[in-house]
Amino acid sequence: MTLRDAKDVQTAPLAALGLIGGYLAARETGIRPLGGIVLAAAGGYAVRTWVEKSGPAVAAGLGAIYLGGFGASHPLAKKIGAWPAVFSAAALSAGAAYALNDRA
Repeated sequence: MTLRDAKDVQTAPLAALGLIGGYLAARETGIRPLGGIVLAAAGGYAVRTWVEKSGPAVAAGLGAIYLGGFGASHPLAKKIGAWPAVFSAAALSAGAAYALNDRA
């Protein structure tokens, strides 16, 4: 399997996919680690591009937003519901990825 060149990858959809897909995989299968695998796979692929296109500092910031969104979605879900919390975290992460990496 060959991966696309990092400079050709749009990471905003990856960030959203990782958060939404990870939640969906965990919810539908009942296997929480499976959701973590989806989250990690999409995040890892995105980080590869962030480092290549924007450098390690931006990659670290975007990674913190991605993982922070994952962490924050749990307590947020208690206030607004699971799906709205996941969509909010995905939108924040995807928006940051677009603004700081993909748009350039």
